[in-house]
Amino acid sequence: MQVILHAGVHQTDEDRLLKCLLRNAQDWRHEGVAIPGPSRYRRLLADVIHKLGEEPPAPDTRDVVLDSMLAEDPDEVKRLILSNENFFSVPKLAFQGGTVYRRAEQRLATMRRIFEGDEISLFLGLRDPATFLPAVHAATPQEDFLDLMDGVDPMQFRWSELILRLRADAPEMPITLWCNEDTPLIWGEVIRRMAGIPLGRKITGAFDLFSSIISPEGMQRFRAFLKENPTVNEAQKRRVMLAFLDKYALEEEIEEELDLPGWDEAYVDMLTEVYEEDIARIAEIEGVTLVTP
Repeated sequence: MQVILHAGVHQTDEDRLLKCLLRNAQDWRHEGVAIPGPSRYRRLLADVIHKLGEEPPAPDTRDVVLDSMLAEDPDEVKRLILSNENFFSVPKLAFQGGTVYRRAEQRLATMRRIFEGDEISLFLGLRDPATFLPAVHAATPQEDFLDLMDGVDPMQFRWSELILRLRADAPEMPITLWCNEDTPLIWGEVIRRMAGIPLGRKITGAFDLFSSIISPEGMQRFRAFLKENPTVNEAQKRRVMLAFLDKYALEEEIEEELDLPGWDEAYVDMLTEVYEEDIARIAEIEGVTLVTP
């Protein structure tokens, strides 16, 4: 079985990705793709992983977990998709110990023990620290931003350090990444990659995020374009999406207010520049697929 784990990161898609997958679940079931609802596995997996720690699971653990997760016969499932942005940690502990998601390797190792013999693939959407850090802080009870960061300097924060840790701990595990800022343009591709279906296949909700940042008139015109040009490829489609965004974007949906002490425009620009350099480095890491527009 292929086990697809979407583990966030925090404050990227707010379960919209899972909701889109679930809208297509029935269409893909006959191909062996299983997408259980979150109530069937999030608490269950958290409890099992916490209980096991670094101990080996009982021989029947996988069977018990799958029976609880799935409505269908586990023997008919070829690809299991699980999504939980809190898999590595809850937001308030994201930087506990001065390291981003310091328990990520341990929790993934426990997952590999539970699903020994299966192929686990990790999917992560990354986000510019200039917006990620304020958003995570807003989602926590800490009033002081420094309490959340636990000694981590935002200017020294690199997603590549997390990815390199995961590659070192599980070099055989494929990792698929994308930038949250690009998600409206690549949403359909991310969904298809998670489902393991052809990238050109029609799915429900491929433009869900795009429609949320463009005016109704712009979306109507875009759908009319697609109807009139059914053979355009993905690259052409994205160029058209960018053109429509230039003219019809909803600025209030794209712009983000940043309200952290000492974060002026120059500081935010520097954080974004460092992030872009970091993403370029991540693209070169072996075993990593970076989905881009």
